[in-house]
Amino acid sequence: MVKLIIDNHTIEVPEGTSVWQAAKSVGIEIPTMCYLEGTEHFTSCMICLVKDAKNGRFFASCSTPAFEGQHIITNDEETIESRKAALELLLSEHVGDCEAPCQLVCPAHMNIPLMNRLIAKGDFAKALEVVKRDIALPSILGRICPAPCEAGCRRKQVDEAVSICLLKRYVGDEDLKTEKPYQPQLAELSGKKVAIIGAGPAGLAAAYYLQIKGHQAVIFEKNSKAGGELLQIDQELLPSSVIEQEVAQILATGVEIRLNETIDADRFAALPEEYDAVVVATGTISEENSAFCLKASKTGFLADKTSYQTNIPNVFAVGNSLRASKLAVRSVGQGKEVATVIDNYFKTAEVSGYPERFNSKFGRLAEVEFIQYKKDSETAPRQKADKSGFTRDAAIREAKRCMHCDCRNPESCVLRELSDRYQAVQKRFQSEERWNVEKFIHREGIVYEPNKCIKCGICVRLTRQHQEEFGFTFIGRGFDVKVGVPFNESVQKGLEKTAEIVAKACPTGALSMFNIEEQI
Repeated sequence: MVKLIIDNHTIEVPEGTSVWQAAKSVGIEIPTMCYLEGTEHFTSCMICLVKDAKNGRFFASCSTPAFEGQHIITNDEETIESRKAALELLLSEHVGDCEAPCQLVCPAHMNIPLMNRLIAKGDFAKALEVVKRDIALPSILGRICPAPCEAGCRRKQVDEAVSICLLKRYVGDEDLKTEKPYQPQLAELSGKKVAIIGAGPAGLAAAYYLQIKGHQAVIFEKNSKAGGELLQIDQELLPSSVIEQEVAQILATGVEIRLNETIDADRFAALPEEYDAVVVATGTISEENSAFCLKASKTGFLADKTSYQTNIPNVFAVGNSLRASKLAVRSVGQGKEVATVIDNYFKTAEVSGYPERFNSKFGRLAEVEFIQYKKDSETAPRQKADKSGFTRDAAIREAKRCMHCDCRNPESCVLRELSDRYQAVQKRFQSEERWNVEKFIHREGIVYEPNKCIKCGICVRLTRQHQEEFGFTFIGRGFDVKVGVPFNESVQKGLEKTAEIVAKACPTGALSMFNIEEQI
């Protein structure tokens, strides 16, 4: 046995135990990306760096044996910065998007690629569920949204963008036609109540997501109908029946609405005392709401850009009450976000901004990369639709045009999770040139994208351990090294036995299951 100190914990471990394993034995977490239980040690990622307290030197904890008298520091500022630098070096040549460009530019941040893939499979109910995680009014927005997401669609570089808005409208309309339209699972009521002033897109969305999270939403609307400025849109473009149906689905979650009830200055002053939180979603500032005791500029009420909190601690403002905008989808997105902010506020008693995750991005495709992305999509031209929208077959054909620009492992990618945790900056060490995107599709539904590989060596060790005839190996030297199948053999030849095993072990999206998101 050897005795050592890790972060002021005195530990005894068997001789030959690594520092990483010693730390783990007392509940100290040291991150790593190249370590895999049951395989030989292979120091590569350098994320597991720790510091020798006696001489200040850093070393990889996953492959260094613990020895008598060691004193290890795992979490001081210098160690954290070293791990961050190691992550940024890995990111400097990581050519991949965590989220597709269309999703990033969507003001509601909807998971567009997943919706497309589910529509392509004909699973419209699941596609609608995905849409409603971020957009409470899909049939409405499917008719009126100017589709900023389509401006970000990479298919546009090849021929024409995917008709995202019409696809969203299709699943929304199909759901409304059913006997029992989709209703989300509701959390148990928390006992908290939130007053929402205004039943426009922002107010309706805020109420919907607050109710889902278990907080009773009460909407105050001065008019006799819900919808706000949506009611002013031409009936031919947006029939009132569509508004009524989607509002009914929001109310079906348990949201309470009080129509013909104007909130004047006196009534507003009492709301923060009567309710646990208040959301101002009144639309553009008018003589009526300008009397509220909220700080404002010429464009709207003043609120924190990430939390929507106003100068009154439990009062939040969203939508056109902040700044006039013709994008209803932006108001819907802010309604969703403020619901998350308020939910966290109720749970922690602190107001913090809407959480944003790390996103790797690599920009526009080079023309030589078009063929790689078209491997995941149909070559058909953009489908046409009449005033009633897509037919079932046209929706499926259009959805199949999506090129799957997003990562297949967005939730389980260790590189993303650690980059988020350490606030890594992707472009810190980025070179002017990047690797071209490549995609190799295995017959078992595995996709290999070497441009996302961090050379952790896990797949190399696993294919060797399982005695693959060819397996994976390191090819090249120095900065040009890549992981691939030796002798220019195919991915099929390299992964005869271990395709699923290595895909599940990969710490990034370099090796992934073709339909991993649909398994959630």
